[in-house]
Amino acid sequence: MNVALLGGSFNPPHVGHLLAAMYVRSTLPVDQVWLVPSFHHPFGKALAPFEDRVAMCEALTVDSKEWLKVSRAESQVQGEGRTIELLEWLLPQHPHDTFRWIIGSDILADLPKWKAWDRIQALVQVTVLQRSGYPSDQAIGPPIPEVSSTQIRKALEEGREPTALVPRPVLQVISERKLYPRR
Repeated sequence: MNVALLGGSFNPPHVGHLLAAMYVRSTLPVDQVWLVPSFHHPFGKALAPFEDRVAMCEALTVDSKEWLKVSRAESQVQGEGRTIELLEWLLPQHPHDTFRWIIGSDILADLPKWKAWDRIQALVQVTVLQRSGYPSDQAIGPPIPEVSSTQIRKALEEGREPTALVPRPVLQVISERKLYPRR
């Protein structure tokens, strides 16, 4: 099976993540796209609890369950939350599958900070998606709209429902679990 891995904090997941997954599944030779929420953020970013972010990702997949999956692999990897640690753990678990790593062009400037970037590229095919506001010759596709989880959290904390940016099932999980409470 050919699997595309879309990692991130998913704090919360939003339409930008869904559009990226749909683009990859529609245009690249992949059977499934796996959302891989980070367990620990390698750069110390504050995150909602892992199980809540997994539940929100599962809600994001509700209309696409045949090909869009959620992986809890990051919770099983011992380490600092680095991509290389995930891949070195995950690939032996699935020896008959082929993986590619999906990143947005907004991440390109951060790659020098990534641990073992050369090794990551040796283990998986890296695919860069064009992200609005971050043009790159290395990226493919039309620009994925820039949607900011930070802006979404701020809207939620201010009591505004970001219905244009977050799918309804994800907003339902946020409401039920009382995530991102008002200040």
